[in-house]
Amino acid sequence: MATAFTHIALHVADLDACINFYTDYCAMSLVHDRLDAGKRIVWLAEPGRADDFIIVLIPGGSRRQQKDDDFSHFGFALPSRAAVDAIARRASEAGILAWPTRDEAAPVGYYCGLRDPDGNLVEFSFDQPIRTAAGPIS
Repeated sequence: MATAFTHIALHVADLDACINFYTDYCAMSLVHDRLDAGKRIVWLAEPGRADDFIIVLIPGGSRRQQKDDDFSHFGFALPSRAAVDAIARRASEAGILAWPTRDEAAPVGYYCGLRDPDGNLVEFSFDQPIRTAAGPIS
């Protein structure tokens, strides 16, 4: 049986703040916006990838209190170490840097981590051996 991972759905405490974070830091686009039983539900996707994978944001969640030793996170690939450094600098200035830049042996590579407005960890990495729909990032 073939399967495809198409989306992840999150209940969030502050929908607008999460939309702003994922569109600003992760370069995702709002691709669907609707009211369902009086709740605004949005879909976010990377440009050109709305048919491949989306994040669904649903209001009504509570802020996540992730422990320091819990490395559950969302991962985004960047095209260079300089791009990881730039995201880390922006996040530090905004007070949302969770992990400063780190350089680890393969397959981990170079990365940093941010906290989204709901408390989820979001990793930005370079040089991980994962292909994107557009091909390898590095």
